[in-house]
Amino acid sequence: MNTKTASRTKILFICLGNICRSPAAHAVFQQKINDKGLADRFEVDSAGIGNWHVGQLPDSRMRRQGERRGYMINHKARQFQTSDFKLFDRIVVMDNDNYRIIVSKASSDEEAQKVIRMADFFTSHPRATSVPDPYYGGPEDFDLALDLIEDGVEGLLKDMMKA
Repeated sequence: MNTKTASRTKILFICLGNICRSPAAHAVFQQKINDKGLADRFEVDSAGIGNWHVGQLPDSRMRRQGERRGYMINHKARQFQTSDFKLFDRIVVMDNDNYRIIVSKASSDEEAQKVIRMADFFTSHPRATSVPDPYYGGPEDFDLALDLIEDGVEGLLKDMMKA
């Protein structure tokens, strides 16, 4: 099933709890498409694998680091549902564990092929294989996550604009 509407591609960013990496990716992608005048071509959301933080705002440390870069990271956490496979064109995960878990929930090859790794779109960080979870780290870990997310979002957007 193709979930593209007339001109909108639907993208879902996924991480473990939907309070650090995926809401940051959501905000970064939204800001980039707004800045490029492409907001009418995309619908963006984020979700977590677990339900621990449903309804909560993102981690205050991620919000603070994001604000320093001009991002409003204010999405309320929600849990990934298998129905998201039908609602979204691309499901972008932050690490290999996320990838394995989300792909295992797919009911078809078509659904599984929607799942992609953010790291596959890194251009400035070619040795990085994931966006590491900064939750148990310090400000430098949140900055690294944002550096990688910005890099991945740029690469993802370039890839999508070619299609």
